[in-house]
Amino acid sequence: MRLVLQLVARLLLIVALCLGAATVWATFDAYRSVDRATAASAQRVAQALQGLYWHEFLLRSSRTSEHLLPVPEWRTLETMKLISPGVCVEFQPTTAFEKPLCGQSEGLGKTPPHWFASIVPTFLGSHAEVVRPVSPRAAAAGTIVATPDEAAAISLAWEYILNVIDVALLMAAAIALLASLAIAHALAPARTIVTALQRMARGHYRTKLPRFRSMELAMIGGAVEKLGTRLEEATEQRAALTRRLIEIRDDERRALARELHDEFGQNLSAILAFADTIEMAGAKGTKDNGIAQDARMISQATHHLMASLRDALKRLRNPLPEELGLEASLVNLVDSWRSQSATQPTIQLDLRGDLTNISGPAATTAYRVAQECLTNALRHSSAREISLRIERRTGEDDALLIHVEDDGGGDATRVAQSAGFGLTGIRERVAAAGGSLSILPANRGLSIAATIPLAA
Repeated sequence: MRLVLQLVARLLLIVALCLGAATVWATFDAYRSVDRATAASAQRVAQALQGLYWHEFLLRSSRTSEHLLPVPEWRTLETMKLISPGVCVEFQPTTAFEKPLCGQSEGLGKTPPHWFASIVPTFLGSHAEVVRPVSPRAAAAGTIVATPDEAAAISLAWEYILNVIDVALLMAAAIALLASLAIAHALAPARTIVTALQRMARGHYRTKLPRFRSMELAMIGGAVEKLGTRLEEATEQRAALTRRLIEIRDDERRALARELHDEFGQNLSAILAFADTIEMAGAKGTKDNGIAQDARMISQATHHLMASLRDALKRLRNPLPEELGLEASLVNLVDSWRSQSATQPTIQLDLRGDLTNISGPAATTAYRVAQECLTNALRHSSAREISLRIERRTGEDDALLIHVEDDGGGDATRVAQSAGFGLTGIRERVAAAGGSLSILPANRGLSIAATIPLAA
């Protein structure tokens, strides 16, 4: 999950928890607000009747105090105004057939569901009636008893919950939207950093990052730039060392080729001449052909050694691209393998693009990669068909692609992990040229692909 979505989801979880806590608090407060309204109604009605009591007491002092109330009639519209909705007030001692005076409860809150009406009294308890004396100094004046309506209390609590939920849902939606925009804006530089890291993974190490306002992101961006600089320096140093190593190796190969040609070639030629002389002398001097046969065996072995030496000299001498060019050298390489034996597998050469102006280390690297891949496919597999494709890609990514595929089976993973001199040399040359090498399984064999940049 994306980081923005994770942060928004956590924020919504916090909002949901706060919403639950607010709902519980609103339920408790709304349910108990009826108790407060009941006490306030009882107090207001008691104070009003207390004024009425003392007024009647002063005007009708000849009457006994216990008959002052409820004469004159206290059940008036002014008294009704003092009673909160959902509360019933009763004067004691009551007269016959007198009913409590109740505030308006119709329309007070919304009708709650049955489960809510049964759960709330269970957890929050019931409401108690409130008793207030009409006059603390005259006990005979009577008392006011206020009783709350439990159904009205539950309806009021349910309406509070609905109001809180509506407001909270609107706030949650607004918070989610605004938080998503704020978080996305704050994390937008992370995409730039990821893009820079992806470019570094593709070999573009020097990637300039913009200046970030956040201190943490600025530190990460600085670390990425330093890492890219160090990787580029290390890559350049490794490529330079590899090129130098290849140059030293090529010099040693040329020196070794000269030594083999000068020493072994001349000595093998001399041995061949001596063997021919011995063979001719043995054939003329005696009927026993044993000496002649030995001479012929020496001659055959010498011819074999000279052929092996010529092959070694071909591989050790200066690469053909320096003499013939890349295209002609590749054609010569394929033709030489084709001409060695009619039983060799079919080699298909596919040249694409303009290869005429490719020279120098890039041409030599491409030739050596093709040469080594063909050698491995011919000598170490039972391939019947080998495909060699050389493609020149122009434009911004000016590069040379070498692709060799065979149908001789083989384990791509094992070959890729091989530490043989041939593959090691290919890896070193391609790395020195700043390219890439991949060894993958094909339909019936192996596929080796190398990319050699030409822009450098």
